[in-house]
Amino acid sequence: MRRCFYFLLFTFYFSPKIHAQIIENAGDYMTAMTNAQTEMDQKYMVYISASAHSRRAKKIEKLRTQALESIDNAKYKTMGLPKYKGDNSLRQASIDYIQFCYRIFNEDYSKIVNMEEIAEQSVDQMQAYLLLEEKASEKLQEASENLSKAEKQFAGKYGVNLVDTKSELTDKMGTAGMVNNYCDRIYILFFKCNWEDGELFHALNGHKLNDAEQARNSLIAFSKEGLESLKLDSLRTFQGNPALAAGCREALLFYGAMAQNDIPKLTDFYLKEENFDKIKKSLEAKGNNKTKEDVDQYNKAVKDINYSVNNFNQLNQELNKRRQEVAQDWEKAEKTFRDDVIPYYKAK
Repeated sequence: MRRCFYFLLFTFYFSPKIHAQIIENAGDYMTAMTNAQTEMDQKYMVYISASAHSRRAKKIEKLRTQALESIDNAKYKTMGLPKYKGDNSLRQASIDYIQFCYRIFNEDYSKIVNMEEIAEQSVDQMQAYLLLEEKASEKLQEASENLSKAEKQFAGKYGVNLVDTKSELTDKMGTAGMVNNYCDRIYILFFKCNWEDGELFHALNGHKLNDAEQARNSLIAFSKEGLESLKLDSLRTFQGNPALAAGCREALLFYGAMAQNDIPKLTDFYLKEENFDKIKKSLEAKGNNKTKEDVDQYNKAVKDINYSVNNFNQLNQELNKRRQEVAQDWEKAEKTFRDDVIPYYKAK
């Protein structure tokens, strides 16, 4: 299960329009602070890029470990820099930011990796899983904004002319964050139906018709709810790309139509099967006392059940094949979408 966090990177380029040696030194000092975090930012983006293209966080744990090491290195590099003319504000803000990133990466990410094991067991657990990711992203974004404020305050205090120019890395980080948020909102619509579909067929296979009917009604509701959500402007497309929403829509239409039209045919067979068993047991119980009417009723029931068995098997096979195709089509749509909008990133 793919899921990842992001934080904003603020890359400042220092204008050469510096009118005093002290101001120039302040710019160099800020550049040194930024350079101390370069490897950390790159390793983090490598992890984000891999996460964006993988549905299983455990498969890329090595990259998370490498990112943690680079964050730790950034901390020691920053701690090794001196105060600027006795002013420790920027240095401390940078250290606080790096340490905060380490805690999120080490603790929150670890919880998310562990939670991945149970996230797909229910809709509530999946929503909790996605919420945990969202909150971690918000924390990191807030921490990055706080560092940006400290940088601007330092620059203002010492007359450094900042040119806020986004780098390629910054652009990719921002895109990754927006894409992950968008994909999460689409994914939960698909997951609700996919999960309820599993519950439905589990109930049918166990001949639990009341549970199956409850799951069928929930599947219809989830399908309608999801299709309505996909009409929202915020979900219809991502930067003009409608592919993921279209893929989800196709899946939801299938689940809704199947639950509405096909499942009643399957449950009807189980009811006929129960009725046939009752007729058979009743006939056997009468022994030699059975009448011609009893035998005729039984023979008719045999024909009906044989006809129903053939129809049931054919429909069940068709639905199982189509359900598998729908799940595969969704995975393909999601992978294609992510590959299109999030380039793979490799540290230089």
